[in-house]
Amino acid sequence: MPLSERNPMPVRLRKLIGTVLIIILVTVYALAAVTFASLLLGTSPWWVHLLYFLFTGLLWILPAMLIIKWMEKPANNR
Repeated sequence: MPLSERNPMPVRLRKLIGTVLIIILVTVYALAAVTFASLLLGTSPWWVHLLYFLFTGLLWILPAMLIIKWMEKPANNR
């Protein structure tokens, strides 16, 4: 019997960990996206900025969805 089946993580703990991970993800991702934009897109036209921030504004959702999916797994109650 695998360890994960013998000692399942409580749902509340999984949600707490997931919430902290999402907060860290959003903070680090936003800082990285803005730093990259200020360093490399400073002299670019407005439409390049628009496309960049549209793309990067939506891209963080993919890893957040994976974290939320993990958080929402049902408990292994037998």
